[in-house]
Amino acid sequence: MDARRLSQSGYLVGQGHTFRSIVDLIAGAVLTRVTPRAWFAGLILGLVLLIVFLFAVSYLFSMGVGIWGINVPVGWGFAIISLVWWIGIGHAGTLISAILLLFRQQWRTSINRFAEAMTLFAVLCASLFPLLHLGRPWLAYWLFPYPNTFGLWPQFRSPLVWDAFAIGTYATVSLMFWFIGLLPDLAAMRDRAENRWARYIYGLLALGWRGAASHWQRYDTAYLLLAALATPLVVSVHSVVSLDFAVGVIPGWHSTIFPPYFVAGAIFSGFAMVLTLLIPLRKIYRFESLITLRHLDMMAKVMLATGLLVAYGYLTEAFTAWYSGSPFERFWLFNRSFGPYLWLFWALMLCNVLIPQALWFGRVRSNPLLLFLIAIVVNVGMWLERYVIIVVSLYRDFLPSSWGYYTGTVWDWATFLGTIGLFLTLIFVFVRVLPMISISEMQHQLAETQKEDSAHQRSTPSPIVSATSAVDSVVPTVPLYGLMAEFEDPHTLLEKARATYNAGYRKISAYSPFPIEDLPAAIGLRPSRLPLFVLLAGIAGAVTGFSLQYYAAVIAYPWNIGGRPYNSWPAFIIVTFELTILFAAGVAALGMLLRNGLPQPYHAVFNAPRFKLASQDRFFLCVEATDPHFDLTTTRQFLETLHPADVVAVAK
Repeated sequence: MDARRLSQSGYLVGQGHTFRSIVDLIAGAVLTRVTPRAWFAGLILGLVLLIVFLFAVSYLFSMGVGIWGINVPVGWGFAIISLVWWIGIGHAGTLISAILLLFRQQWRTSINRFAEAMTLFAVLCASLFPLLHLGRPWLAYWLFPYPNTFGLWPQFRSPLVWDAFAIGTYATVSLMFWFIGLLPDLAAMRDRAENRWARYIYGLLALGWRGAASHWQRYDTAYLLLAALATPLVVSVHSVVSLDFAVGVIPGWHSTIFPPYFVAGAIFSGFAMVLTLLIPLRKIYRFESLITLRHLDMMAKVMLATGLLVAYGYLTEAFTAWYSGSPFERFWLFNRSFGPYLWLFWALMLCNVLIPQALWFGRVRSNPLLLFLIAIVVNVGMWLERYVIIVVSLYRDFLPSSWGYYTGTVWDWATFLGTIGLFLTLIFVFVRVLPMISISEMQHQLAETQKEDSAHQRSTPSPIVSATSAVDSVVPTVPLYGLMAEFEDPHTLLEKARATYNAGYRKISAYSPFPIEDLPAAIGLRPSRLPLFVLLAGIAGAVTGFSLQYYAAVIAYPWNIGGRPYNSWPAFIIVTFELTILFAAGVAALGMLLRNGLPQPYHAVFNAPRFKLASQDRFFLCVEATDPHFDLTTTRQFLETLHPADVVAVAK
């Protein structure tokens, strides 16, 4: 095994991990009755801030948005600042899960599940601010296109409507991506839980997942398709958010650099938040053998790279303002650097440019405490960046008579800090009730590590258990589903599945706790047609999105916007793109579930005495009774020649 391979995934073997130990460590952190005291401390902090948020929002509903510090000319205050900050934090999860998956970066496996959950919670916090900013959030549905008594349609040429579609699509696709990836682990939790109610709850959420080769084939296809769809989506979302500013003819905003600049800043702050939360949780739950210093080092390198892109954006902003020759742009540049808010500007430069340069040094990247402190500094700096972008561009208008000075009120701070409380509460509840590291992906990574030396890694086959299932003695009266053989490693299962298929059996099913690459082909499964359905759904989404906007802007509610034509197709591209991704991702997720026959609370294989180990560390091969070559005696004798750990009959 080469050094690079060992550095990426061999750490699992180096730490002495087995399939069983991975399940015990990750699932045990959730199923244990002993909760770490540090978890209670974090949850209490989150709940206290959440109570502050609920109080601030209740007062907001009773008094109106006037309690915030928004005024003329700073009409956008903490609400839009916090929206952009939270959306940025949510980008790290999709990047880790989707983009790094497409690039086959194995180090993502230890952190992707936690980052995906963080994305969902961050997007939830972000979505609260535009809703609260409405003043009457219960009327937020007016933003969506539906036949209504007012005869009004959303203005699809408005960046704020683009935001609604972009954030809504991002949240929906992220939720599907997270839940689909969680299914195998929910089955593992179901089969490992000792508490009856826990088994019922995890079993309900697992939708009857049983780890069949056909399941894994469609699962891999759907997961890869969702990753491919989420990759352009993650770039588009913060680009669309940046267009809120870029389309405004305001000094400091009207710039084409905003989309890539915002995306780089989002990944920068997102990885900083992942490190901020993951470093203490890694210590609390003793996951140092799964989330190693190498994982922290890789995240620090990504944070350093994106931090340099952000610094380049700062330089480009300054150069563009100076080179433009516009007195307004030059005034904005000077005012930002040396005006009343100069301390904020230089503080963000310290946080986002100077301090992250320490990440060039390996000793810093390998020190969890220093990484934790730098990550907190970056989170603060990125919030200051959004404050400077918004406030410094607005508080001094073109007319000196309308100049003012903006500061957030206590209610602004209470609302913002309250969303941090909501975020922390959701994070700590998540790590307590669901596995924060993907069990199946870690096991798959361990199996891939062992593949090159499989001859030494295979366990010695256990002797065949001579005890006969009770079903055998009552075959004439009990309907038989088939005969099931148990094996102890994935390589043996793959080899014996090929042998069974070559022996003429065609009604074969195989079960494993993680996907085995060649197993579907070994038992004669054809490639999934799911990609075709996803393509057709994407085309339908694009047609629906453009037709909807054309009907609203040209036929139902024509509105002259700046003298532009009613069919302003360039402005319609964004919503069209978002609906394309939404439709395609929805079909990928739902298609995988439906094609796998899920949800399916009951299946005959669950009757096998040891089948619950199929989601843990055992591998099963089943020849179904409906196979033309099936004969109870002959088939049992054949399976026993494969040297399994056991052969049992399975009742329907």
